[in-house]
Amino acid sequence: MQTQLAAWIKDTRAGREAEAILRKCVHCGFCTATCPTYQLLGDELDGPRGRIYLIKQVLEGKPATEATQRHLDRCLTCRNCETTCPSGVQYGRLLDIGRHEVERQVGRPLPARLARTALKEGLTSPLFAAALAAGRALRPLLPAPLREKVPPRRPAGAWPARTHARRMLLLEGCVQPALAPNINAATARVFDALGIELVRAPDARCCGAIRYHLNDHAGGLRDARANIDAWWPHIEAGAQAIVINASGCGAMVKDYGHLLADDPAYADKAQRVAALAQDVAQALAGQADALRAKMRHTQPARVVFHPPCTLQHALKIRGEVEALLRALGAQLLPFSESHLCCGSAGTYSLLQPELATRLRDRKLAHLLSPQPEAILSANIGCIAHLQSGTGTPVRHWIEWVDERLASSASSA
Repeated sequence: MQTQLAAWIKDTRAGREAEAILRKCVHCGFCTATCPTYQLLGDELDGPRGRIYLIKQVLEGKPATEATQRHLDRCLTCRNCETTCPSGVQYGRLLDIGRHEVERQVGRPLPARLARTALKEGLTSPLFAAALAAGRALRPLLPAPLREKVPPRRPAGAWPARTHARRMLLLEGCVQPALAPNINAATARVFDALGIELVRAPDARCCGAIRYHLNDHAGGLRDARANIDAWWPHIEAGAQAIVINASGCGAMVKDYGHLLADDPAYADKAQRVAALAQDVAQALAGQADALRAKMRHTQPARVVFHPPCTLQHALKIRGEVEALLRALGAQLLPFSESHLCCGSAGTYSLLQPELATRLRDRKLAHLLSPQPEAILSANIGCIAHLQSGTGTPVRHWIEWVDERLASSASSA
C-alpha cells in the first residue's frame, strides 16, 4: 500500500510513523480471519483491513466522520491481527495514531466525554478502592449489568515479612489491588519462597495504558514518567527487574522506550525501564525446578489457561507461561479459539458492553467445554470479565502456584 500523508500530519512524528506502518501493508486480508469484531459483525470496516483503510483516508486529508470513529472504537486493540500479518504491520500503533486524530476532528458528545473522563480519572485514582467497596455494599441492589462489574471481595493473604539480598520491583497496578489484592500478595509469596524480595514503590501509579488507549496520550505519558521517577532510585540501588503480573500493564511498560523516545529528559531512562520490565513468567524463568521441588506433595490439576491478548499478541510469551504451568503440574486442557479476545480489553467491556458480552460468552463456552477445575489467566481485566459470566473459579496463574506451594508446605 503506497500512501502520501497530508502535509499537516506528515511533519509530525506520529505522521511519519503512520506512513512507515502503512507502507508495510499489502492489503492481503489475512488479518480478517482472526479479528474478533469481524467474526461477530462480518463488516469489512469492523476488521483490521477496513480500519486501516479508514485511517489512511483520514491521514491523507479526508475529513473523519462519526462513522469512522464508531468503527475504530469497536476495535479491541487485541493485536491478533499483528500475530497473523505476514508483513509485520504494527496495527496497534497505527490505531492509536488514527483514533487520536479522528477524535481531534470529530470530538464526542458530552455524555461520552464524561464517561471516558470518569474511566480515566476514576480507575486510576486512589479513591477507586473506596468506590469499589461502596459498590460491593450496594451490589444486591444494582442492576444486573452493573452488578456483573462489581466482583465479590477476595481477601489477600499476608505479604512476606522477610527481606532478601535479591530485590525486584513490583508494579502493583491501579485497579488490581482493589479488585483482586491476592494477586500481588501471591506474587510476593512465590518470589519470597525463591529468596527474592519484591519491593513496592509507593509513588508508582497506573502504567498509563488506560489514559493512552482512551486517546489521552499526554496523560498516559505523564503516568509513564511518574512511574519512571518512582522506580529510578530503586533501579539505581540495584533492583534486578520490574515484575509485572498484569500482561496489559506489561505491554505498556515495555513500550515506554518507544513512547518517550523524543523526550530528552526521559528517553534513556525509559529505555532502561522497558528493558528491566518482565512479565512474572519471564522473571521466574529458570525457576521451575526450584518451585517444583517445593511442590512434592501436590497432585496434577485439570485447568484451562486463557492467554490474554497482551500476553500472546503483544508480549508474545504465551508459550513460556504454558511451559512453566505444565512443569509445575498443570494439565492444560485444550480448547478452541484460544487466540481470540475475551472482550475485556482494558475499558472496552465498559464502553462496548454488548460486543464485550458476546465475546465473553463465546470465549467461556470454549473454556468450559473440557470441564476444568479452574480457569487460569494472566491479566486482571480478563479475570474479572470472565468471572462475571461463570461460577467456575477464574484466577491468576500465580495465585494457583502460590496455593500449591502453601498446600505442599502444610502437607510436609
